[in-house]
Amino acid sequence: MLALTRKKGESIIVNNDIEISILELRGDQVKIGISAPKEVPVYRKEVYIQIQKENEAAVSLENVNALKNIL
Repeated sequence: MLALTRKKGESIIVNNDIEISILELRGDQVKIGISAPKEVPVYRKEVYIQIQKENEAAVSLENVNALKNIL
């Protein structure tokens, strides 16, 4: 992991086309802005983990067998 220090108004560039900006500092919270191409999905980690769990459940063997029974 790369750890960087940034101040309000400063940014980080990732892969030439993603910009992460520090918008606001308030107590122990940091507000960031992310500019990325539309084809690059950006999720909060807890949302990403939930999406992965739902995707795994959707392709579980039980669900595949249930679909086969429908056909």
